[in-house]
Amino acid sequence: MSRAWWLSLLLLTLPVALVAGIDPGKNEVTLRTFKTVDTSSSNVKQCVWFAMREYNKDSKDKYIFTVASVLQAQLRVTHCLEYIIDVEIVRSNCKKISSGNENCAIQKNSKLEK
Repeated sequence: MSRAWWLSLLLLTLPVALVAGIDPGKNEVTLRTFKTVDTSSSNVKQCVWFAMREYNKDSKDKYIFTVASVLQAQLRVTHCLEYIIDVEIVRSNCKKISSGNENCAIQKNSKLEK
């Protein structure tokens, strides 16, 4: 009985191996590159908003940081959308306690300003 099982397994494996070996070009991995996208697109704005929210949540600073400008955005489409976004951030006058206020003024002449 064991011998018949191994024989049937071999006979089932052989056609699969032949089919997989017919066109190796179809199994080729293609490298997808990042392409520049418009920094004013809604997807880029949503990603920046989410990233800043997470940054401020994890930051030990008592003030909220905000985006001064979006310098560049790149997108790569794989099984998901992958973004690389370069932004310039600044420290605001709003403390984390009052996180509901998103219209905060930028700190000027701060000793932490670089």
